[in-house]
This record gives sequence, structure tokens and C-alpha cells, in this order.
Amino acid sequence: MVLALALIAVFQLGTWAFHQLTGLLINILIAFFLALAIEPAVSRMAARGMRRGLATFLVFLALTTAVAGFVTLLGSMLAGQIIKMVEGFPGYLDSLIRWINDSFHADLKRVDVQEGLLHSDWLRTYAQNSAAGVLDVSQQVLGGLFQLLTVALFSFYFAADGPRLRRALCSVLPPARQAEVLRAWEIAVDKTGGYLYSRGLMALISGIAHYILLQALGVPYAPVLGVWVGLVSQFIPTIGTYLAGALPMLIAFTVAPWYAVWVLVFVVIYQQFENYMLQPKLTAKSVDIHPAVAFGSVIAGTALLGAVGALIAIPAVATLQAFLGAYVKRYAVTDDPRVHGHRGRGPGVSGPLARIRRPRAAEPEEAS
Repeated sequence: MVLALALIAVFQLGTWAFHQLTGLLINILIAFFLALAIEPAVSRMAARGMRRGLATFLVFLALTTAVAGFVTLLGSMLAGQIIKMVEGFPGYLDSLIRWINDSFHADLKRVDVQEGLLHSDWLRTYAQNSAAGVLDVSQQVLGGLFQLLTVALFSFYFAADGPRLRRALCSVLPPARQAEVLRAWEIAVDKTGGYLYSRGLMALISGIAHYILLQALGVPYAPVLGVWVGLVSQFIPTIGTYLAGALPMLIAFTVAPWYAVWVLVFVVIYQQFENYMLQPKLTAKSVDIHPAVAFGSVIAGTALLGAVGALIAIPAVATLQAFLGAYVKRYAVTDDPRVHGHRGRGPGVSGPLARIRRPRAAEPEEAS
């Protein structure tokens, strides 16, 4: 009884500790996959004589500069659009009031509408809720920055001390297991790096295509919007395409309503081209998994770890599939028509239709 109570107490303590450390474990998992993604670049620079820590620092510096530049451009674009919409709000309101007066024979005035909005209970309640939610937003921003710093720190150590980490892991395993661990690590590096690099290439192609369209339509901030569409559509699974196309459509609508329709049509057509033509060719070697398996892995990853699981699900499943493929024994497939999708029966198989189709001469004669 004492032993059973002790085991229950240890289990409860372990469960409590796991729930308390879930956030840290997820950050470590993200950092590990990020380190696997930059491992080829770091190893290539280290092979040319550069210290591994310096190579990792240079890779992180390049990534940080690119992200900071993109965020700065996107923030300036959004700020400019917000200012433009605020300045043009009286004109939009006048157009709406004019349409209502002409369509419904009303006698609305802009001054009355503005006073009604300023003195409405809805606006007062919204302002109070916004003021009360400023503290919560600040806490979430600080928490996000702390998580980002944690992921960056662990990623740097995983990438810079990758060989030392592999030696420490192999030192507690027998030689046969060491070879399997190193093989799994190599496959994980190839699949994760290949997945992210193929996604980066598709993001570049998508960004250039959408930039050309937006520039031809005269939509402002076309370069930033092209980068936005490329990154969001490729690195946010399942719903990334819809999130990526919403912002260009909104800004194109401020220029001309029909431009938003053209952007929507182009986004849909390009998405089909990418799904059936571009993506299979670019990911055939890096992430060779069936689309249904990829979709199911994204759903399972989302259910387990949320957005993080959706992002790392495909490289994780590709790594597992490639690792198991080296140990699963394969056999030659029999030459049966049913293998190729034909509905004919194989040799030696009989059925009702086969018996009907037999020549009557082959049947035994009935006794007279």
C-alpha cells in the first residue's frame, strides 16, 4: 500500500511538473527544429574553417535583419494606410450618405451621423473596453518577446553546439544505437532544412508573382505586400493563403473596388497552380510525402500543439517516414490487374460472372 501511494504521488508530481513546463518544452521543440533548419548553412560555413559559434551568429544576424526589415516595412505600410483611411473617412461617409439619400429618399446629413456616433453607447463601451485591455495586450506582448528570446537562445546553442550535443547523446548508447541516432539526426536535418528551403523558394516565387500583379494595378506598397503574401501563404499552414490574400485585397479596395476582385481571382488561380504544378516539383526530393498524409499531419499537429504543431508537423512526419523506410522490408508486387486499378479478377479466382461466361460445351451433359 505504501509503494502504491508513493507511485501515485510520483505520478501526480510528474503530471503537475509536465503541465507547468509545457510552455518551455514547446519552446525547446521549436528551437530544435529551427536549429535543424539552419544546420546545413552553419555546417557549410564551419567546413570552410569558420568557428561554429561565429557561423551560427552570422546566420542568426542575417535572419534577424531580414525579419526586422520586413516588420518595419509592414508597420510603415499599415500606418500609412490607416492615416489615409482616417483622412478619407469624411469622403467615404459623404459617399455613403449620398447613396442612402438617393436610394431611399432620406435626408441624412454628415453632422447628424457624426454626432450620433460620438454620443452612442456602443462607442463609449468600446472605448472603455479598449482602455481596460491595454494592460492585457502589454502583458501578451512582453510574454511573446520573452518566448521569442527563449527560442532564439536555445536555437543558437543547439546549432552552435550540435556536434557536442550529438557526442553527449551517443556516449550513453551502445555502438549499434549510436549509428541509428546519427542516421535519424541526419535525416531530420535534411528533411527540415529541405522543407524550409523549398518553402522559402515558393515564398519568393509567390511574392514576385503577386508583386507584379499589384504593381500593374497601381496598388500602393506593392513590394511589401508581395513579401507578405509570399511568407504568410507558405509558412502558415492551411489558412495562410486566405490570411495572405486578405490584406492586398483590402488595400486594393481602397484604390478601386474592382481591383480587389482581380486580386482575389489571381490569388485563387495562383493557389491552384502552386498546389498542382509548383509544389510537387519543388518538394518531391525534400519532403516526399503524400498530400493526404501532409494534410492529416497538419491537422494532428494543430490538435496537439496548435500553430506550432501545424508548422513542424510536415518535416516531423517526413523525417519519421524516411527513417522508417530504411528499416521496412520491401517486396516485389505481384503482376495482378487489381494492382493497377482494374476490376478484373486475378488468376485462379472464380466467381458468378466467370461461371456464367464459361462455354456451355465445357459443362457436363445432363443425363437423358
